[in-house]
Amino acid sequence: MNTKTISFIALGIAFVGIIIFIQKSFIISKNPVTIIIQLCAIALMIWARITFGMRSFHAGANTTEGKLVTNGPYRWLRHPIYAALIYFFGACVISFHEPLAIGAYLLIIGGLLVRMILEEKALTSAYADYGDYRRRTKRIIPYVF
Repeated sequence: MNTKTISFIALGIAFVGIIIFIQKSFIISKNPVTIIIQLCAIALMIWARITFGMRSFHAGANTTEGKLVTNGPYRWLRHPIYAALIYFFGACVISFHEPLAIGAYLLIIGGLLVRMILEEKALTSAYADYGDYRRRTKRIIPYVF
């Protein structure tokens, strides 16, 4: 199986998790802490989208034209868009800690982690300076992971 196919499957798995959250209404919390986490995740997503620009709207986990983006939220996270999704739905699990919510969250994390690994493989080939960037910048949690 090629990288593009695996990437689409991983994206599909993550979408299944998101659909479960939506269908079961595990999205909107009344807990102020989780609402703050979700609002911060949305802000991170918007900041990352603006920083990266429109060039990354594609389903495949491959590189796009242009230079390596290392400013904005990419200064602290290699995958701030995926991180925002993980933070947002993690807050959902805190609010709706049911087995189905936990399972859906694991689908999201698993699918996104596969895509991160595939994207990093492509980025390492496409950008000579990606190795240095990867060593100094964490994937989804600043200074941790």
